[in-house]
Amino acid sequence: MGLLGAFATTPAVFAAEAGAEVVKAGGWFLANAWLIPLIPAASFLIILLFGKRMPRGGSEVGITAVAASFVLGLLTLVQWIGAVNAAGDAAVSPAISKWTWWISGGTSFTIGTLVDGLAVALIFVVTLVSLLVHIYSTDYVAGDVRYTHFFAFLSLFTASMLFFVLSENTIQMILGWEMVGVCSFVLIGHWWEEKANSNAALKAFLTNRVGDIGLLIGMAILFFAADSFSVVKINSLAAEGSIAHGLLLAASLCLMAAVMSKSGQFFLHTWLPDAMAGPTPVSALIHAATMVVAGVYMVARLFAVFFEGLAIAGSSVNALAIMGGITTLVGASLAFVQTDIKRVLAYSTISQLGYMVLALGVGAWTAAVFHLFTHAFFKACLFLGSGSVSHAVHSFDMKKDMGGLRKHMPHTFRTFVIASLALAGLAPLAGFWSKDEILAGTGGWGAFGGTGGNGAYTFVLFMAMLTAALTAAYMTRCVYLTFFGTYRGHGHPHESGRRITVPLWILAVFAVGAGWTNLPKGFQIVPKGWREQFGHYVEPRAAEGFYFPHIAHATPSWTLAAFSTLVVLFGLGAAYYYYFVKVRALGGSATELPNGLTSRFRIARLGHRLLARKYYLDHLYTDILAKGTAGPVARGAYWLNQRGIDEVVNQAGRKAVSAGHVLYDKIDQKVVDGVVNATGRASHGAGEEIRRMQTGKVQQYAGVMFVVAALIAVVLILVL
Repeated sequence: MGLLGAFATTPAVFAAEAGAEVVKAGGWFLANAWLIPLIPAASFLIILLFGKRMPRGGSEVGITAVAASFVLGLLTLVQWIGAVNAAGDAAVSPAISKWTWWISGGTSFTIGTLVDGLAVALIFVVTLVSLLVHIYSTDYVAGDVRYTHFFAFLSLFTASMLFFVLSENTIQMILGWEMVGVCSFVLIGHWWEEKANSNAALKAFLTNRVGDIGLLIGMAILFFAADSFSVVKINSLAAEGSIAHGLLLAASLCLMAAVMSKSGQFFLHTWLPDAMAGPTPVSALIHAATMVVAGVYMVARLFAVFFEGLAIAGSSVNALAIMGGITTLVGASLAFVQTDIKRVLAYSTISQLGYMVLALGVGAWTAAVFHLFTHAFFKACLFLGSGSVSHAVHSFDMKKDMGGLRKHMPHTFRTFVIASLALAGLAPLAGFWSKDEILAGTGGWGAFGGTGGNGAYTFVLFMAMLTAALTAAYMTRCVYLTFFGTYRGHGHPHESGRRITVPLWILAVFAVGAGWTNLPKGFQIVPKGWREQFGHYVEPRAAEGFYFPHIAHATPSWTLAAFSTLVVLFGLGAAYYYYFVKVRALGGSATELPNGLTSRFRIARLGHRLLARKYYLDHLYTDILAKGTAGPVARGAYWLNQRGIDEVVNQAGRKAVSAGHVLYDKIDQKVVDGVVNATGRASHGAGEEIRRMQTGKVQQYAGVMFVVAALIAVVLILVL
């Protein structure tokens, strides 16, 4: 019996016993998935307490812990695959393990794990990317003054995301959501000595607090609507129509605010580019596998709420789809004007997150999760590649300090190009398959035969197509400015070490091959059993009373795939002609045309200014809203401090001084000192009289003693 068969034994028993529409999954790894986040959480404490005494500053503990979680996650994935295979055509319910946390007011609060296809897919992504980031970081942050602190919070970051992914109820989701936010705040501000870094951390933290208000309100609405915190129960009641549509709509809109902030959706995306102030490994982890995908994961996990609340089926527009569509265009357009390589990738992440949200908004659940899966690998590869470049040139500025690096850094160059093509969505790399599935899922290709789906989101399809062209163009620009032309920096760049390049190659392999896990039905090159495997194992199969809505699936469209490929090639070709032909002709040190569109056309100049100012959103938030409120509040607080608190303190001080003068002049000098002086004078006079009585004659002393004794005797006789 093979490995898969061994781990699939228990689910097969459940399938045989059930013989029903829904089969319960089981097995040791599925039941004990709580160990996966627990191990890196324990490593956080060990590194924090003992890391500085260890030979490698605690990094060895972090790597070992995440590697153990990766192995456990892989075995859990294998066991889930066995459960699905054993169930045949029946739906497979998630493996749920839970314990009572506390009881309050008759409500039982539980803590536990919910393991299904969505969870195991995310566990694989989070643990693998985190493991590679840990290994990469041992070189990238070597010698850092807070090396141990960095690895401690890197472990906690991973544990927090895993805890969030495995949450059995909404209380746990809120806790994991906030833990991820706190860890990102610490790691973004890792180099807090520079004010820009601490400001970026604060901006990320405060912007996310805005969306978190929506999270708390939305989760509260769902609790009172379903009378439960259970994710499965909330989804089940929403899917079967047992929760009023108005409540589902209100909850969906509130939760969308949380998605806007955490997953960088327009117009709360502004914190994400500034978060590049943190170390590059942190940027890779945030953008590929942890914080920013938390919002997308929440929508996917509570999809029945959004599907029914926003009436996604049979529609052509809804708030979630429009928000995602706008975000794709905003992120892609802003990436064009960036000179910092990490900011290009940050705006690219915003755009791709918009793609995922757009897909969920049109009901293409599997396509959204599949794109989250593939995006994690090529985006992590790109970020770690940018870190490799900066490690060599000590800068992130593509125009001033890069160029010609393909000769000096061949491994970084090749992996960066592979990941860039995957991001652009060029066949047959991973990004092509997931992007094409999203385009088909919009159902907007009706004029050319249709692709099915849950509605006819033609306008959303147009935005997604335009984004595909923009993505290919700005990544071509990024590759040219970084690796072609002549080197414009200082010093002698060189290829990074193996601890950096090996993770890059592993991620590049996944950037090529991950897309082949969900090949479309009509793809005749591979056997039928290899097609749509990702969706088969990850998407819950709906059944009556189940926790997933009945969604329609789009059929593959080769005309759509061909057209989207032409769109990508157009964007790539236009950028190639501009940079590799026109700009290159000016000389290797040139980065832009001196007489480009912005110098010849006023509207192009205005458009460039709008992009350079980031649609003036930072100006709105920082200069108008923040300063417009913080300024008057600060001035009011200063006035209150000067005229109120300080005046009271000053008056109290002046009164105390006056009282001190009175005490000194009247009481101390005239009363206390007067009594003391009078006593002294009296003592001095008595002493003089006694001195005169001391004649040295014993008869006089005896006479005085006799008189005194007689007086004492008289007093005693009278008293007694």
